[in-house]
Amino acid sequence: MSQFLQVLLSGLATGSIYALVAIGFTLVWQAAHTVNFAQGEFVMLPAFFVLVGVSYFGMPVWIALLFGLAMAVVILGLAFKKLIVEPILPHGGITLIIATMALGILLKESVKEFYSAEAQPFPAMFPSDPIDVFGAVVSLQDILNLAISLGIVVLLTLFLNRTRTGRCMQATAQNPAVAEILGVNVKRMVLYAFLINAALAALASFLITPVYLAKFSNGETLGLIAFIAAIVGGFNQIRGALVGGLLIGVLDNLTATYVTAEYRAALPLLLLIVIILVRPQGLMGTSEGRAV
Repeated sequence: MSQFLQVLLSGLATGSIYALVAIGFTLVWQAAHTVNFAQGEFVMLPAFFVLVGVSYFGMPVWIALLFGLAMAVVILGLAFKKLIVEPILPHGGITLIIATMALGILLKESVKEFYSAEAQPFPAMFPSDPIDVFGAVVSLQDILNLAISLGIVVLLTLFLNRTRTGRCMQATAQNPAVAEILGVNVKRMVLYAFLINAALAALASFLITPVYLAKFSNGETLGLIAFIAAIVGGFNQIRGALVGGLLIGVLDNLTATYVTAEYRAALPLLLLIVIILVRPQGLMGTSEGRAV
């Protein structure tokens, strides 16, 4: 029982980080009705912003983390929206999707070329000392990662549901034309969605990089798993992205522990196929009717 609890908590910790990235997919979809296939690289890059702050500017770690967060919001939020999404979106969603794929390749290769192709150690935000939880030995880092990730999701949910700006963002996501008629500044609400996505990506980067090290290729796997988590949970629901991320994190750990670790990479794809066949809108998603 203690081993199962240990595997469960570790899976929830990893899955909660997947959920943060998956929520970013959902926010961009709601804001621009497109899929950001550079989302994995959006998580990879802030870690290198922090390393630049520490290595080249001599910043203390916590100042470097704030620097990395600010750079992520400006470059991956504001600049991404202004320089890429706004000019390309009128030409169609497919064009923008291709542009995000190209952006992901550009970011990955730029880090590889200008920083390093080797994995870099990243300063841990929390101690990794083991603690006892009902007989299970769990890393303190995993527990704090889980608590912080879930806390961020709760705060985001409260912001969207309890504040005027959050409700305006939801109205914009549901029907931009009607929201504009009702006096909502649609462009500003869309910008907020991109800024929040960038902040979530940076926070996910700071939580997961101490475990996996900072490497230019980190975004490939992380982006794919988060994308699958968003689909499994429901691409148009934030709570769906949370459920999808936690589910994949837990199933991945359980499979590696009790079945085999050889095919753990195939598990998210198998889960995706099952969900598409059984419930295409996702576990928590709602159907979106479209005229043809």
